[in-house]
Amino acid sequence: MISRRRSGTALLGAIVGAATLGVAHAAEPPLKVGLLEDVSGDLAFMGMPKLHGSQLAVEEINKSGGVLGRQIELIHLDPQGDNARYQEFGRRLLNRDKVDVLIGGITSASREALRPIVDRTTTPYFYTNQYEGGVCDANMISMGAVPEQQFSTLIPWMVEKFGKKVYVIAADYNFGQISAEWNRKIMKDLGGEVVGEEFIPLGVSQFAQTIQNIQKAKPDWLLTINVGAAQDSFFEQAAAANLNLPMGSSIKIMLGFEHKRFKPPALNNMHATANWFEEIDTPEANDFKKRWHAKFPDELYINDMGYNAYNALYMYKALVEKAKSTKLEDLRKVIATGDACIDAPEGKVCIDPKSQHTSHRMRLISVGPKHEVTVEKDYGTIQPYWLGQIGCDLTKKNDKDQYTPSHLPSKS
Repeated sequence: MISRRRSGTALLGAIVGAATLGVAHAAEPPLKVGLLEDVSGDLAFMGMPKLHGSQLAVEEINKSGGVLGRQIELIHLDPQGDNARYQEFGRRLLNRDKVDVLIGGITSASREALRPIVDRTTTPYFYTNQYEGGVCDANMISMGAVPEQQFSTLIPWMVEKFGKKVYVIAADYNFGQISAEWNRKIMKDLGGEVVGEEFIPLGVSQFAQTIQNIQKAKPDWLLTINVGAAQDSFFEQAAAANLNLPMGSSIKIMLGFEHKRFKPPALNNMHATANWFEEIDTPEANDFKKRWHAKFPDELYINDMGYNAYNALYMYKALVEKAKSTKLEDLRKVIATGDACIDAPEGKVCIDPKSQHTSHRMRLISVGPKHEVTVEKDYGTIQPYWLGQIGCDLTKKNDKDQYTPSHLPSKS
């Protein structure tokens, strides 16, 4: 009788214990993802797809079981294009919310406002835009294309196709300035000539004088690296003035989807080299687009920022699951193996261990008179090789610097 009661007590204890374990498992804390993306202000049209791409990835990952059995909690704040807010919100997410990973930033200025704050922590930071390149920072993983993937393909093609004289219209902050520096270097190497450069403050929307300057300089083509809704007014004004010059860009079409926002033929004869644009026609890309538009049926265009934001969550998932940890040092050990990759809608995307930038399949695209997009050339996969070539090696040393053609690592 006593023995039977003891057995019953043990059985009851086992049931209670199992239930307790079940509750503990169910109460596994979520992975906190901090997201800083502009969804209001001059850059909102580019930022909204970034929020949507993040939301789609989180929904899919959570439905499939999460990351190491943990659900993702997405905490989004809107800095409204204000770099001071980026810093304020970055501190809030890192110090108060204790996020496991920080993602976001639209402009390079916003990224550089965030980086010193992130670098005082051990939190990984994903920057999801194409940009002017050069950041060598162990906390940062870059998911977008960089100059050796874009300018090193686009500019030689434009020179061969249209001529050696280029006029540059650039946003007046670090993205535009460093991108223009890259153009000067490549044009010099090609024996070309920069016949004019204009650096335009964000928010400027009147371009009559710029158009007159271009007409006077007589370039063969334009490099348009202007940024934001206001500066994009240039295209309609140039079309109205019958400027009719070929244009090249590292951000137009796939990022700002101007060919969808403006009536033809404002973007006619625009060219860009991109890892993603919605017109890609492959089974993988079409499946991705179908899922995106099912969730966001009113999305005008899936831009490369939104696409890269989506990939960032899957790359983070892959790193955490391989590392079996969310700690930055453990994630970086996975990256150092050279096998930090995901199968993305564009194809396989991998993180380069030296620079922590990603490989991409690059295509050169053009816009026709009815704003139809044509693939002019497929370059295949291009590695982010430049930082490694000049001496950035995050497997050995954390530089926490941004390099450019005129600012290279010291050889000491």
